[in-house]
Amino acid sequence: MMKSFLMIGQSNMAGRGFIHEVPPIYNERIQMLRNGRWQMMTEPINYDRPVSGISLAGSFADAWCRQNQEEVIGLIPCAEGGSVLDEWAADEVLFRHAVTEAKFAMQSSDLAGILWHQGESDSINGNYKVYYNKLLLIFDALRKELDAPDIPIIIGGLGDFLGKEGFGKNCTEYEYINQELQRFAFEQDNCYFVTATGLTSNHDGIHFNSISQRKFGIRYFDAFSNKHHVLKPLINEDESLSLLQSRTYTKTEKGYIKSMEFAMGKISYDEFLSHVM
Repeated sequence: MMKSFLMIGQSNMAGRGFIHEVPPIYNERIQMLRNGRWQMMTEPINYDRPVSGISLAGSFADAWCRQNQEEVIGLIPCAEGGSVLDEWAADEVLFRHAVTEAKFAMQSSDLAGILWHQGESDSINGNYKVYYNKLLLIFDALRKELDAPDIPIIIGGLGDFLGKEGFGKNCTEYEYINQELQRFAFEQDNCYFVTATGLTSNHDGIHFNSISQRKFGIRYFDAFSNKHHVLKPLINEDESLSLLQSRTYTKTEKGYIKSMEFAMGKISYDEFLSHVM
């Protein structure tokens, strides 16, 4: 059965990396849940805003596929840009939506993990002081609702570029949130922390850029696969990105790409037929 992963948090989980800055990922063994159906993954995966783009989920899923050659992975996008931690409380809409989507996905897949990235919006006004306890309530409730008490939770750290410029300038307490995220992962069962050290942002100063999202996804997968914390950049990140970019597309994937090009008016119908017949 397909293994699926729930993606929750705010915009850096949804992804704001610019689409044109990295080679695309097309893989028929990577599915995403959209409109109640599993579809072949295309980016943006988590379309919470018109500005949604590259997220960490694509490279996470690609790394998963390289390790699980005969299996299929499903991504359940439920992140919401700009959301504060309180909006993920068990009685709030974002939590209920994520539970609904996850339960729907579980009808045809085995929920294997939860990918979490949130905290930029709480990096002000001393919110870090109550962050840990609120996060604990959220994940305890989520595991209970999904009847998955031992499901692994991968928690990403906030970028070191915060608090300096652009939209990120107001995130003055991001280091304290990072400390709480890391402490949470260290103290709670089946939770693993992934550092954002060395990753860089778009010009907005708050969102990871595309190449950083690709690297972040590789770190998330390393944490999930090895069930350990990733506290520094991996030595093989560039090699992993090269493998991602050098993969040869299957016939199905080539046909999928051409069908999109035709639908967007980039090629003629005859050109489309010449590639798929």
